[in-house]
Amino acid sequence: MDIKRTGGRERKRRRRFYTWSAAVAVIALLGFGLFSVEPRAPTVAKSQVWIDRVQEGEMLRQVRGTGVLVPKEVRWIAAQSPGRIERILVKPGARVTSDQVLMVMTNPDLRQAVEESEWALSAGRAELASTAVQMENEVLDRQANLASVEAEYESARLQSEAETDLAEKGIVPDIQAQQSTLDAKQWGTRLDIERQRFAKYRLVVKARMEAEDARVQQLENTLSRRRDQVANLEVRAGIDGVLQEVVVEEGQQLIIGASIGRVARPGDLMAELRIPEINARFVQLDQLVAIDTRNGKVDGQVIRIDPAVRNGSVQVDVNLVGDLPPGARPDLTVDGIIEIERLIDVVFVSRPAYVQPDSVTQLFRVDESGLATRVQVRLGRTSVNQVEILEGLSPGDQVIVSDISAWDRNDRLKID
Repeated sequence: MDIKRTGGRERKRRRRFYTWSAAVAVIALLGFGLFSVEPRAPTVAKSQVWIDRVQEGEMLRQVRGTGVLVPKEVRWIAAQSPGRIERILVKPGARVTSDQVLMVMTNPDLRQAVEESEWALSAGRAELASTAVQMENEVLDRQANLASVEAEYESARLQSEAETDLAEKGIVPDIQAQQSTLDAKQWGTRLDIERQRFAKYRLVVKARMEAEDARVQQLENTLSRRRDQVANLEVRAGIDGVLQEVVVEEGQQLIIGASIGRVARPGDLMAELRIPEINARFVQLDQLVAIDTRNGKVDGQVIRIDPAVRNGSVQVDVNLVGDLPPGARPDLTVDGIIEIERLIDVVFVSRPAYVQPDSVTQLFRVDESGLATRVQVRLGRTSVNQVEILEGLSPGDQVIVSDISAWDRNDRLKID
């Protein structure tokens, strides 16, 4: 006889419950274990990063700028006379002397003007000579007239004195003596007038001759100026140096003042640096500068700071001290490092990529095992290649100072 089983379903239900509970517990333990273990740090080859040691001591603050070498003395050559360029005798890059002819211009009108001025001057000088002779004759005539009046006056005076004596003796009538005295007075008055007229006429003659002299001088100046204009058709360098640029062509017609070229003294150069405006506030006059021409270095000193900002930078002029390296020439591109100040007893490290002064950033600190851990660092003043550490690192720490943007999502790196 079969016996009916009881409680089977309940036992199966309990076994499934216990099985699922155990599975969930195991999964929970495995998940907790996985989450509690830190992810494996990516391995980075040591050759891919730049590791530097934090130091303590003196830090030299510097700012860098690029620029060019320019001559201290430059002469822009301008056309002193209008004309057409016939020949260009010297090409850019050639050494020239101050009186060397660079190009020849032509202008027939100027040469004709010179001839006309020569004729006008000859006529003016002839007229001056004629006027001088005429004035001299007139002076002699007036001088003769004055002498005649003086003689008449002297005769009338003597006759008056004689007849006055005779009248006192009763030899001649008194009226006759009085008439002689009156005649002498009249001639005396006329003599004074003639003397004044003669003196005035001498002033007139002097003014007339000065006017004629001035006219002749004006003609001479006109001739000299036109001769200079003709002479300036031969364009000269003006200073000893190197012809840097010629901005005209043969056959070109020029007006007075038109630019022709540029001459500079090649041995007397200075540097014009462009300093980013964020760093320009630290630059001051007389600061020391190291100029790198890529063929050598030369020391310099800041002599001028442009007060205006152009295209995000400030121009700083640097006077070069000492001998220039080989190959130094105008318009040569150079790098300049300006010494701003020396910081004593500070903590610093090589400047990491893309960091700004007085900011907070994150760097990887490397321990002795080669494990690099991200730490927060507060930075201070910066230089070209170094930065001051205010918080987050200590002297002797090793940090990665190269670009770490490729590992922005990682807090740890394994340096191998």
